[in-house]
Amino acid sequence: MTIQETFNSFNKLNVLIIGDVMIDSYMWGNVSRISPEAPVPIVSVNKKENRLGGAANVALNVQAMGANPILCSIIGDDEGCKLFYELLKMQKLSSEGILKSKDRITTLKTRVIGNNHQMLRVDEEIESTINTKENETLIFIIKKIINNKKIDVIIFEDYDKGCISPLLIKTIVTFAKQKNIPTVVDPKKKNFMAYSGVTLFKPNLKELKEGLKLDFNQNDNKELSKVVSGFIKKQNIDTALITLSEKGIYIQNKKTKALIPAHIRNISDVSGAGDTVVSVAALCLALKLSPELLATLSNLAGGLVCEKVGVVPIDKKQLLNETIALKL
Repeated sequence: MTIQETFNSFNKLNVLIIGDVMIDSYMWGNVSRISPEAPVPIVSVNKKENRLGGAANVALNVQAMGANPILCSIIGDDEGCKLFYELLKMQKLSSEGILKSKDRITTLKTRVIGNNHQMLRVDEEIESTINTKENETLIFIIKKIINNKKIDVIIFEDYDKGCISPLLIKTIVTFAKQKNIPTVVDPKKKNFMAYSGVTLFKPNLKELKEGLKLDFNQNDNKELSKVVSGFIKKQNIDTALITLSEKGIYIQNKKTKALIPAHIRNISDVSGAGDTVVSVAALCLALKLSPELLATLSNLAGGLVCEKVGVVPIDKKQLLNETIALKL
């Protein structure tokens, strides 16, 4: 299959995304003076913008690659919920997997950007795990979607905001195995060791060290390989994909060990890069591409979004052109 054919094949895929959704709110402006009230810059706001964030940004990346994302999550029954539904509608994303809770608020992250640099972030959120009834309802919704639609891959996008519980993980991973659907995880600290039996596990280096409560020399490839090998065996995971920021990306399974170096980029903002990496990796996994190609495309995609300010999805055409230029 050529690279062009591979990219065309992404259009046929249905991707189920389970995880913490949020609204990324932006206040853009200019800074020209310091406040007389405190030693802080004054941002004179000239533009406001709201975008889908968290697991919803993964859905946007999947959509940008031509595939069909189906988002499953929980939000508050509040003002933020109305805005969230509006943003879903604007992006032509389905709300069939979204559950509303009277006990929670919709996660809102407000970034204040002055002179194209992030000055401040204000978070409004609840981080406690969803209650038993909500957990059961969410599992029911997810299973119903899997039974009614052809799902090619499932992504767990965990931001430690309480949507994903160990019970949900175990239930859905088992259910996915019965249906022969590969599972991909973008983990955080809380549930790090709960994702046993998944197909592909994608932490960054910091998350890997924190999750394993282990410090090691990441510059020593043998040491990194040994740590990842032990983790794969213990957790019964097929493949581990570790993002190493400016050093690139590392992929390992029983047959493959490969370090794909990062491309030289004009980095503007790294926020959202992990969402892009996991989205592209999941699509590659669904198409059964080689581990090296999966890692290369994911690495390239993550680097491209870092050139833009704010959380933005990947540009499929740009990714295709850069992939072709590599002559893989």
